[in-house]
Amino acid sequence: MDAFYASVEQRDDPSLRGRPVAVAWRGARSVVCAASYEARVFGVRSAMPAIRAERLCPQLVFVPPDFVRYKAVSRQIREIFARHTDLIEPLSLDEAYLDVTVTKTDLPSATATAEAIRSAIREETQLTASAGVAPNKFLAKIASDFRKPDGLFVVRPHQVEAFLTPLPVGRLPGVGKVMEAKLAALGITTVGELRAFAQVILEQRFGRWGRRLHELSRGIDEHAVQPERPTLQISAEDTFEHDLLLEDLEPHIRRLAEKAWAGYQREDRRVARTVVLKLKTADFHTLTRSLTPAQRPMSANEMADIACALRERVERPVDSRYRLVGVGLAGFVAQDSYQAQTDLFASSGEDQDTPGRPYSKS
Repeated sequence: MDAFYASVEQRDDPSLRGRPVAVAWRGARSVVCAASYEARVFGVRSAMPAIRAERLCPQLVFVPPDFVRYKAVSRQIREIFARHTDLIEPLSLDEAYLDVTVTKTDLPSATATAEAIRSAIREETQLTASAGVAPNKFLAKIASDFRKPDGLFVVRPHQVEAFLTPLPVGRLPGVGKVMEAKLAALGITTVGELRAFAQVILEQRFGRWGRRLHELSRGIDEHAVQPERPTLQISAEDTFEHDLLLEDLEPHIRRLAEKAWAGYQREDRRVARTVVLKLKTADFHTLTRSLTPAQRPMSANEMADIACALRERVERPVDSRYRLVGVGLAGFVAQDSYQAQTDLFASSGEDQDTPGRPYSKS
């Protein structure tokens, strides 16, 4: 979908049409959830601090997010997808992969299917969508950005290498700023240069990821569309108006544990064994601490107790302050196999400290 949240707001409020809109809570601690195309002209982007967005575009109109409404529109769009195929893999409220190798319609091609879907979305929701059509998922993902907004871009099998060759390596999935810099140090800045680089050297430098990079440079991706992805984690998190000390986080941890547990209660036939505590420092470093107890948590209160205790594993100065806390459940297994495996579970922990990006509320 094109600038989805902002487009829904502009659709539902005619006074916003043609104006630079940011879907965000106004304030020093807020970040932009979505920006209209009129706002993007000024450099406003999603995940940008709201205060910076306002500096870039003083006439920016802030609209508080309404995720209930966005989810309702997303369901409407997925119903359109389902008229064509059951192989739908949602990535978020506004994006999905569709396998249209075999469809429910008599349309002659994937391109015709994409055109029909885009037309139905426009007619039934008064919103626009962009699509990429290609032989596999990662190529379709790249192609979907090529003619935004309201565009369609097709990469046919015989066009794959020519399509990829001039692209910067940062367009490949999994290649972030750090990997981009490592590849640049080898003289690799484009996908064509990556393809020409010896695979054996890539593997020596980057292990299995080196082989994967070489495959991507050739347009190879065997990952299937997965209609039902199993839940990996259920969590709730919050950004504070003012940074807090670790010792002040307990009431927030307990409140978020209640919220996450309520979401967990809707999980069918799977149980979670691991409690995860997430923290973001005042200088945007993300820390995670986790524990898999011998017996899985059986209530929100037990979950909160474990999450609070995980603060003891945070080896930071006592005067360190935190801008965000999150509490989650992970380590999901099938309910019918859990009891048989219970005796095999032992306490374990996995602690991570990583540089973080500014928090984006979603």
